[in-house]
Amino acid sequence: MASASTSKYNSHSLENESIKRTSRDGVNRDLSEAVPRLPGETRITDKEVIYICPFNGPIKGRVYITNYRLYLRSLETDSALLDVPLGVISRIEKMGGATSRGENSYGLDITCKDMRNLRFALKQEGHSRRDMFEILTRYAFPLAHSLPIFAFLNEEKFNVDGWMVYNPVEEYRRQGLPNHHWRITFINKCYELCDTYPPLLVVPFRATDEDLKRVATFRSRNRIPVLSWIHPENKTVIVRCSQPLVGMSGKRNKDDEKYLDVIRETNRQISKLTIYDARPSVNAVANKATGGGYESDDAYHNTELFFLDIHNIHVMRESLKKVKDIVYPNVEESHWLSSLESTHWLEHIKLILTGAIQVADKVSSGRSSVLVHCSDGWDRTAQLTSLAMLMLDSFYRSIEGFEILVQKEWISFGHKFASFPTAFEFNERFLMTILDHLYSCRFGTFLYNCESARERQKVTERTASLWSLINSNKDTFKNPFYTKEINRVLYPVASMRHLELWVNYYIRWNPRIKQQQPNPVEQRYMELLALRDEYIKRLEELQLANSAKLSDPSTSPSSPSQMLPHVQTHF
Repeated sequence: MASASTSKYNSHSLENESIKRTSRDGVNRDLSEAVPRLPGETRITDKEVIYICPFNGPIKGRVYITNYRLYLRSLETDSALLDVPLGVISRIEKMGGATSRGENSYGLDITCKDMRNLRFALKQEGHSRRDMFEILTRYAFPLAHSLPIFAFLNEEKFNVDGWMVYNPVEEYRRQGLPNHHWRITFINKCYELCDTYPPLLVVPFRATDEDLKRVATFRSRNRIPVLSWIHPENKTVIVRCSQPLVGMSGKRNKDDEKYLDVIRETNRQISKLTIYDARPSVNAVANKATGGGYESDDAYHNTELFFLDIHNIHVMRESLKKVKDIVYPNVEESHWLSSLESTHWLEHIKLILTGAIQVADKVSSGRSSVLVHCSDGWDRTAQLTSLAMLMLDSFYRSIEGFEILVQKEWISFGHKFASFPTAFEFNERFLMTILDHLYSCRFGTFLYNCESARERQKVTERTASLWSLINSNKDTFKNPFYTKEINRVLYPVASMRHLELWVNYYIRWNPRIKQQQPNPVEQRYMELLALRDEYIKRLEELQLANSAKLSDPSTSPSSPSQMLPHVQTHF
């Protein structure tokens, strides 16, 4: 599989491990290697190409393909140009044919999930792109070719075990559960009730396991209403589930209707249970044709139903595709606002934020407990519940708390928000790292759709967790302005006038967009904190030295002024 041109490559061998340096993200930086390498990462091939850079034009380079990444070095400057985890690749297409005559018209066109498109031109003779195309296709889509995902080959070691971050019993205990109204059930420990739910569920104390089984028959994918969060003071709750199986004939299920009333009655001070259906009402009605539907007033008497008009994943993908078109490779400044508006991306974000604010406000005020669902209850539902919980509970705004929130509401139950400068312990890099490794396949954290699949594959035993990387380098991801607060509810302004595209994420690949990393204000604050720590340390050392002198009669100072240490500062 290796390239015929190996003389240059051998002098920078990927197999040479003589001089290594480990970076903050855990990657081995071998000074004698052509590419960085993770433990367990092996070379597959390398080839000379012309990289069609959308910003600087054609660049001669050598592309290296491992079982984890595509890495490109410039032959002209010997600098790194690309470092792309293969999991980020969504499509690989051949560009041009054997008879193509245009310069650099024969090669590969690679579409990535992180807003980039990569184009490589190769020599036309001898089917030179065939090997590269086949190898990339095999290793970018390993499961389709009976190959292991890289996370199972990754041999990285961390001083923190990220798999221990989320313990559902401990998290529910932190919330004050179980109590007189809510209990923990292990009815799903073998995933028999619902194969996409976790083994441990929190349900009303009055609902028996037999009740839960009957309710499951009337909820899409058996995803019954279960508790996500309880308010520490007023005891209202956020409950999540999937749509009821009403169908065109308007079926009813007495067990489901009674179960929702039992949820309402866990807090006897409220007369209504508020149901937020994430879908547009038209879509919810249309879902009846496929056996789904929504909770009608005549069947669910003590409920209020609101539709939040959030579109499904297909509409979101189309909108995100339009965002990609306007941010990569070129950003047209003169038409930026109209182009962004035409994607409808910020409108979708606004609707999600607005819905989450409604959920948070209803629970925070104590007016009602809330049940949230969409169709199957694992896309829009998780967006709404996790955002609402982020607004309501300051614990989730810490690094560990946010990890637990992601693990609980997204990963465990099967499957962005505005920044407030002092409310979150983590910084922008933390969010971008999570998003990047959502696709990278370096960690097992986001593999598979549900807990049952992860358990079958022994993911926690055979792979490393993303939280291991982050929690081993916490200072890298900390917000220096963070001020810890208890029970402060955050309400972002969900207005189109205040929403902005996350430029540092969506347009980060464009070298013409001036990114200030790290933020200069944040950087200066970090410097001041370091300076403060240095002076505190020096003061403590001087105080210790003074204490020693005072305890020694032979060195007792003759005047009070001699007792004062002289500390020279830059302030």
